Amino acid sequence: MKKLVLVTSKSHPLNKHFSKLAERLSKELKLKLEVREEDYIYLTKHGETDELGLTWLPQLLAELENGTVVKVLTQPNLTSQGKLDEEKDYNAAMNALRPYLE
Repeated sequence: MKKLVLVTSKSHPLNKHFSKLAERLSKELKLKLEVREEDYIYLTKHGETDELGLTWLPQLLAELENGTVVKVLTQPNLTSQGKLDEEKDYNAAMNALRPYLE
């Protein structure tokens, strides 16, 4: 795996949550973290989109050595009370990355 790519906006309410997760994964997996600010073109090409082809922020992706980009976490997981769940998101991201780790 080459690097993690976080596409976000500093003003987005979920930016802090996704940034913290991306930094944690980057450190634990010893991967470079690239942060792209509001790069909707990149997300349209590589990220998750809705039925109209529209995309949203933030999304965490990973770029593999062969140039393929895979989705790591495109939407947050919530607790039953509707709050952000850091551990659920961490586990979901790790599960998405696991097949690509050497």
